[in-house]
Amino acid sequence: MRNSNRNHWLLLLLLVVGTVIGGLIGDIFKDSLGILGYSKTVGFEPVSINLIVLNLTLGFKLFLNLASAIGMIIAIFIFTRL
Repeated sequence: MRNSNRNHWLLLLLLVVGTVIGGLIGDIFKDSLGILGYSKTVGFEPVSINLIVLNLTLGFKLFLNLASAIGMIIAIFIFTRL
């Protein structure tokens, strides 16, 4: 029986590593395998909030391609096998 208290930080780390490695592979092979270079951007543009004594700028963009999605799926598969 597997431990139900899995380390969620490990899952997050595996997802980030899988996404980065997949993204790199997709960028390297996008000329020879065009489908790996197909990408979408997810996120929002930076927004600045001026609170007189504090100025906050928040923004987030994630560039996903097919290879990075495959990397995320492999990372989840590895996590379930641990």
